[in-house]
Amino acid sequence: MMDKEIKREIMLDHYNNPNNKMTVNDERYRSVHNASDSCIDDITVYMRAEEGKIKDVKFDGIGCTICTASTDIMCDLVTDKDFDEARKIIKEYYSMVDGKPFDEDDLDEANAFDTLYQQANRIKCGTIGIRAIEDLINEFDK
Repeated sequence: MMDKEIKREIMLDHYNNPNNKMTVNDERYRSVHNASDSCIDDITVYMRAEEGKIKDVKFDGIGCTICTASTDIMCDLVTDKDFDEARKIIKEYYSMVDGKPFDEDDLDEANAFDTLYQQANRIKCGTIGIRAIEDLINEFDK
């Protein structure tokens, strides 16, 4: 279990200095747009995959701290993973934000969101980018 202050630092760092936030104009990437009906979260996720493996994931748009940080962290977590490994990480993340048992070893910095389930109105913020990543994995894995 992560200290509350460390969680805050992780979230703010990924919000203020996201590693993966940029618009991608490259035909090797596919994209999925995802937006919230109830807040400012409006992002597009870009993914490049080859031979069943995620090579790169980026995103762009506007998002709150939770949306931006969770998407940025998940981009890092699934890059260089095969589709099944990425799906397992995403499954563990969904279990965590739903307040169910999960394997924290799979989530690294995403563990900062381990109490998100206590704020039902913020769960969508913490999953909007992850759902786009999952959609892209499924699209590539057809």
